[in-house]
Amino acid sequence: MTNAEQVSGPAAAPDAAPRATPTARRDWAWARLETPIGPLLLAATREGLAQVAFHADERTTRRALTRLEQFFGGPPLPGIPHLAMATAELTAYFSGELRSFTVPLDWSLSAGFNARVLHALAAGVPYGSVVGYQDLADRVGDPGAARAVGAAMGSNPLPVVVPCHRVVASDGGIGGFGGGLETKRLLLALEGVLPAPLF
Repeated sequence: MTNAEQVSGPAAAPDAAPRATPTARRDWAWARLETPIGPLLLAATREGLAQVAFHADERTTRRALTRLEQFFGGPPLPGIPHLAMATAELTAYFSGELRSFTVPLDWSLSAGFNARVLHALAAGVPYGSVVGYQDLADRVGDPGAARAVGAAMGSNPLPVVVPCHRVVASDGGIGGFGGGLETKRLLLALEGVLPAPLF
């Protein structure tokens, strides 16, 4: 990572390793959702949605599921209600019918400063708006941490729902994005921040 104003790391990729250490077996389930930005891998526990991962093709899905199985202490199980709710809400979001997610979130794949920044982002940057890395650092009471905010965006286990695509560079540039800049542009266009692509 060379500059957090320009690059938020790739940790939100489907094969991103969970950062926290589990304490016991937890029930979880997963689904793959086809969207206008490509397939997303969704994983949820009984506490809430735990992961959204971009570019969920067969290979990266397999790798992500192996890591999640290790993290949650066992294989996925059926009947996790938050998974169905997340799927329905993301489908509504991509069709332009939802502006605010209500699915409960399981923050177990994030901790420390990163979790603090992501909580501030989720609570304080609504649909159709953007925030700068520096402004977000100020909001969490750590004004010298703009670069660390970029790293926190790259660690986001819940992109789209926790909207790291709404964090932009202070010079007015789009900034970086673990899901790729084209994905970020499409999400910002969906929310009316950028003009929709012509083709």
